[in-house]
Amino acid sequence: MKVKFVSAIMLVVMLLAGLGTSVAQAGAYAADFVTSITYQNVGTAAAQVTIQFYAEANGTPITITRPDLPPMAGTSIFVGSLGDLAPGFQGSAAISSSQPLVATLVQVPVPASGVKVRPLSNGFTSGSDYVLVPTALKATFDANTIVSVQNVDSDPADLEVVFVPVSGAPVTVTFEDLPAFATKYFDLGTMTELGSTFNGSVQIYATKAGTTDPGAVVASALELKIVQTGAYAFEGASEFGTMIYMPSALCQFNGVQTSSYAVQNTTAASVDVTVTYSSGEIATATLAAGAKQSFNACDVNDPGFIGSAQISATGDIVAMGKIFGGGLSTAFLGFNSGASKVALPYVRWTTDHWFDGTRQRAFIAIQNVGAPLAAGEVAVKYYDKNGTLVGTDTLDAIATGAKVNSNASTIGAAGAEFGYYTDGTFGGAAVVEGPAGSELAVIVRVQSRVGSLSVAEDYSGIAID
Repeated sequence: MKVKFVSAIMLVVMLLAGLGTSVAQAGAYAADFVTSITYQNVGTAAAQVTIQFYAEANGTPITITRPDLPPMAGTSIFVGSLGDLAPGFQGSAAISSSQPLVATLVQVPVPASGVKVRPLSNGFTSGSDYVLVPTALKATFDANTIVSVQNVDSDPADLEVVFVPVSGAPVTVTFEDLPAFATKYFDLGTMTELGSTFNGSVQIYATKAGTTDPGAVVASALELKIVQTGAYAFEGASEFGTMIYMPSALCQFNGVQTSSYAVQNTTAASVDVTVTYSSGEIATATLAAGAKQSFNACDVNDPGFIGSAQISATGDIVAMGKIFGGGLSTAFLGFNSGASKVALPYVRWTTDHWFDGTRQRAFIAIQNVGAPLAAGEVAVKYYDKNGTLVGTDTLDAIATGAKVNSNASTIGAAGAEFGYYTDGTFGGAAVVEGPAGSELAVIVRVQSRVGSLSVAEDYSGIAID
């Protein structure tokens, strides 16, 4: 997804709030979450920002005007603090701005839930009449998935949602007349149409209501553990390709952390898929039309492996990565291309408050999916809440397919408590910049300390060139 530099951009985001019915149970699926929308002005002038909130399947907005945001500044709005929204609100939002924005949504669990991880997903600037969710679960792997579909067209939309199991016949569910900018939620845990369990993927088709004309929707998924407290979120995909890049790949790294990729065939015919890890190891599979296949890095890599991967196929695919083990519960959508300039609206770092668990650390993984880059050609620029550049991390050489890492500690004292301020406010962002024509794919892992373990979630960097 690339943000277009236009004078008045509409940034459409997914919003999840007030999910669940109880905060007394241990499982994440029973927990309540409240959304914090973190956004960054990536334009050249102060941004005038308005947010319109839409309750589920409701086309009447609740409008809130936000303070102007300086260029390159990052800020956030905690939905739970808005008196205009009733407790238990569940829906979507659209952000209007005089400058281009990027946004990452943070799903904050209520403290009593026992859930510590904060699921992350990105906003969108446009939609498609065909969107895929690479993995969706019901009572499988101790998880239920909640898929949210937002109509980003100016006309109402009719939805056809196809749940494609790993084996067996697809199940189709329809929903008509979804208002403009409103969202419909599909909670697999309560869907009787899927039987007692489901393991597969989702295809979403949208038309303008009452017609066969293409509509425009976006989708996000929130995957929640039923008994355990793991949770993660990721975006639906509307851009497909025969090559997908994965900036994070692990096999029992630090003895516990492992990656798994869910790869979905987007075509109407079988495709052959090859996963090539930066270690040189390879895994292969053949996927039927619309089907998914999971690839665990430890199936072919030795324990201790850390690196990246490329996924190639004989037809178009989409892929999602998960990292698990040692308290981690993360998810991210793979990249079918890179960009020379990538925005990261949610970046934090703490030195003094890491072990007490009150502040977070963001680890940035940068994969070069283009031509080799020499030392000094790629830099990570760190901006405070006012848009002031407080430090730059200039990176070493990056070979094709290789990855490097960055975090705010690399910029010295200015990064010691990056994104945190003595007045109790928050806000920090970064931009990864390479030379014109370079292709960079970026993943941010936002990590929190919980006792002797860490919890974390990933989000994808957003291309802005």
